[in-house]
Amino acid sequence: MSTFFKEHFSRSFVKAITFRLLVIVSNVIIITVVTGEARVVFSVVLVSTIANTILYILHERVWNKVKWGRGKH
Repeated sequence: MSTFFKEHFSRSFVKAITFRLLVIVSNVIIITVVTGEARVVFSVVLVSTIANTILYILHERVWNKVKWGRGKH
């Protein structure tokens, strides 16, 4: 019987936060270059950060249940 790695919710959450920090920085740079408007930058980054973090956590949790492509321990 093979054993698969099971990721805890806290690990998925920390991965989501660190990834979001990288995305936030890149979004701020890109939106600032394109628009040059702080209000637009703040609005877009805030909404996209919340929405994308939730989607990323859900995505990670679904993939945690998929056994395909995992090696044996």
